[in-house]
Amino acid sequence: MLARAVGRESEGEKLLCEFRRHLTPVPFPTARPRVYFEEWNDPLITGIAWVSELIERAGGEDIFADMRSEGSAAGRVVSSEQVLARCPDIILASWCGKPVDVDAIAARARWESLAAVQGRLIREIPGADILQPGFRLVAGYDRLKRLITEVQ
Repeated sequence: MLARAVGRESEGEKLLCEFRRHLTPVPFPTARPRVYFEEWNDPLITGIAWVSELIERAGGEDIFADMRSEGSAAGRVVSSEQVLARCPDIILASWCGKPVDVDAIAARARWESLAAVQGRLIREIPGADILQPGFRLVAGYDRLKRLITEVQ
């Protein structure tokens, strides 16, 4: 552990406990909203494993949870048709290094039929809060919880 290496083991343990406490799963007694997380837009790439796990901890159902074990982005490429077939209730996006174009997502061919588009539930999450493993994930997780509860 890094904290031990720099002689701050006690402080490191406190930070780790706080991190774990913040990531406590949210109990949802009702159906979970179906979430599509878009990590990139061309080609469409769904979220990496920890993003999928955070979505589920926050009370959502990752529509591409079956792809979470794919470590490389190439293994998580999805088609527009796959997204349409899985009918997300909410679309969350973080396009690593560039701003998300919510209007462009909503305007994709045939996506107007999606509940997420009809309900205007397309949201950007800053990449620093969700795409980089570490303590910033707490902020990303808090944002996920707020966004997912919007559709409850």
